[in-house]
Amino acid sequence: MIDVSPKSNTLRYARAEGRLHCGAGTLEAIRAREVPKGDVLEIARAAGITAAKQTADTIVFCHPIPLDWVEVMLTVKEDHLAVTAEVRSVWKTGVEMEALTAVTAALLNAWDMVKPLDEALTIEGIQLIEKRGGRSDWRDTFTEPIRCAVLVISDSTHAGEREDRSGLLIRESLQSQPVDVSVYEVLPDDRTIIAQKLTELADSGMIDLILTTGGTGLGPRDVTPEATMDVIDREVPGITEMVRAYGSERTPHAMLSRSRCGQRGETLIINLPGSSRGAKESMDALLPGLLHAFPMIRGGGHDQK
Repeated sequence: MIDVSPKSNTLRYARAEGRLHCGAGTLEAIRAREVPKGDVLEIARAAGITAAKQTADTIVFCHPIPLDWVEVMLTVKEDHLAVTAEVRSVWKTGVEMEALTAVTAALLNAWDMVKPLDEALTIEGIQLIEKRGGRSDWRDTFTEPIRCAVLVISDSTHAGEREDRSGLLIRESLQSQPVDVSVYEVLPDDRTIIAQKLTELADSGMIDLILTTGGTGLGPRDVTPEATMDVIDREVPGITEMVRAYGSERTPHAMLSRSRCGQRGETLIINLPGSSRGAKESMDALLPGLLHAFPMIRGGGHDQK
């Protein structure tokens, strides 16, 4: 199975369809609900809904998904029985297999019920019509890459006593994004120095995004949030709330982070934890949705990039 634990829950949707071709007499019996085995439309619908909920039992690499809604619709057409299935779930992976399984099960149950009436049955056109949800739906495109600075805040790393891992993981996470990391520096845990560097980068007009890592905890030298609040024009709390919520699903220590986020001019400044695991999980939580901030900062609203 694919490891989906780094993913965030989002609203997922899928719609699939298929057809059972049969003779005119069979279709009329289905329409009139006169098939000897019972009501094909109701039984096949129930079978499709049940199958959607049991998809992981038969499709080997599917994850068991908590489905929020399944609907299966059967319509008698001129030369076939049409089946459409729709599925929704707020979860980490898509529901297209659940929709396809629902259609397939409904068609097979309909086949089983009408086979005594018709020897020329065929199932055709089982296909995925639409799917939505997941990170790809929230990915923005840009004519020019977002210009980013990564600042590692650590006394020991600045003194050369420890190698940086968190900053490198942040840079690695950005490689697949429309982001250019043009600045990478290590600073000591000094409020004045951090604030000066944030101000310098933001006011240069050359940096759109500043990501700091380190100095966000409860230690006596942890002052990155204070330095950030010294320089921002306005706070953007939802970003760090999202990071903490994501982290709290993975470790109770996430609640100890004091990370802050805000704007200085048109530059977005975000504090991330100093641990390599915390930094990596924070980037998993933020991307790609974070980048939608920049069309908004530039006055483009939600629909422009």
